[in-house]
Amino acid sequence: MPQSTKFCTLRPFWRYSLYMSRIELLGVPIDRVTFAETLEWLQSFLKEEGCQRHVVTPNSEMLVKSMRDPHFRHILHHTSLNLPDSMGLLWMARLTGQRFPERVAGVDIVEKLCLQLDERTPVFLLGGRNNAARRAAHVLRERNPRLNVVEVYEGSPDPQEGREIIQRINDAKPHLLLVAYGAPEQDLWIEKYLSEMPSVRVAMGVGGTFDFIAGIQKRAPVFLQRMGLEWLWRFIHEPKRFKRIWNAAVVFPLLVLRYGKHGPATP
Repeated sequence: MPQSTKFCTLRPFWRYSLYMSRIELLGVPIDRVTFAETLEWLQSFLKEEGCQRHVVTPNSEMLVKSMRDPHFRHILHHTSLNLPDSMGLLWMARLTGQRFPERVAGVDIVEKLCLQLDERTPVFLLGGRNNAARRAAHVLRERNPRLNVVEVYEGSPDPQEGREIIQRINDAKPHLLLVAYGAPEQDLWIEKYLSEMPSVRVAMGVGGTFDFIAGIQKRAPVFLQRMGLEWLWRFIHEPKRFKRIWNAAVVFPLLVLRYGKHGPATP
């Protein structure tokens, strides 16, 4: 790895036309990519030395949070790839005269990508609770024995732990860093520290992905996912998430109806 790296937002020139294919919801740019194209992008990023990419998986709740958090909103405008993670984004895009080709769920992308990787791409799993990352790593290795998980560490986004975590990551020298601190904390953390981890080529906030892979949390049946009713499944199984579900299922559509694709006017 070169001694110096740079944070990259633009796509490689040979795919520049795709870079122009972004749409906006509440003023946040999100990529019009398919699942297969996303995997192709990530594989390309992981092979690119000297360039660091921050990948985010925005969902309805995250866009609501971006309306209240200018720093998080700024990050979403400067990432390398923003994936349409929820059916709510697809529906509201259509309402504003736009269209995503399909939903690209972060958990599905992580699972599929880890099936494709081999020992040439070291992976670091950061975050999660109740040993979720370690259990997820075990499941992923069982599915793909060639997967090179070089380290698993729970930690937290607390700034007091920052230096220790950075040291662990730099000692392990991963190319792919998966961070499960929840949004927006995980992406604020990546934005703050990515430049201090020169081996990392792709850093991706993955939310509750480790819980799903490890089997700690059960995903909604596919038919509910396709109907956009995952929020109902989560509410039934985790009623304490009511506020988050309310933001995603009620507040987000109301904000889009009020402000449209461009979001509120800035002063």
